[in-house]
Amino acid sequence: MTELMAGPLHAFLAGVGQDGCGRLAADVLGFSNDELEAVHDYIQWLFPLPTRSAAQPHSPVLTSAEIEAIRTDVRAVATLKAATERMLQFYRETRWWLTSHDHNHLRITRILHSLRLLVGTEEAKAFHSAILTLHEAAGAPVNTRSLHYWAEAAGVDGS
Repeated sequence: MTELMAGPLHAFLAGVGQDGCGRLAADVLGFSNDELEAVHDYIQWLFPLPTRSAAQPHSPVLTSAEIEAIRTDVRAVATLKAATERMLQFYRETRWWLTSHDHNHLRITRILHSLRLLVGTEEAKAFHSAILTLHEAAGAPVNTRSLHYWAEAAGVDGS
């Protein structure tokens, strides 16, 4: 019997579907830090949003049905939490993103938005706090615009 999935993003996060390159979520979570930095088409699958990605316009966009299905699917939520931990590990173990401007700043904004939407504000705030700790330990090199976007995405600025 085939499971009913709300869409490709739900299936991917539930661990039963593949992304546009034929990878399972477990494959992406197993990427090395160098792969996480160099590959640019996985973040939209691991941390999906209901808006089209300017960087990867062919990536799927979350539907209302998928948002509800992901929120209530323990496998999908577990994948999102594992992805959050993997990305935190990546940011703790690398330093190239700790600069005024870097493409990882957009990734962090996406992660925060996606976590808040699909897992909850507390998860987003915890990720935000961990990222800010790394930023501050590095001498606060990230531009204020990115910091504002992160706070807004995490819901820590009253939004």
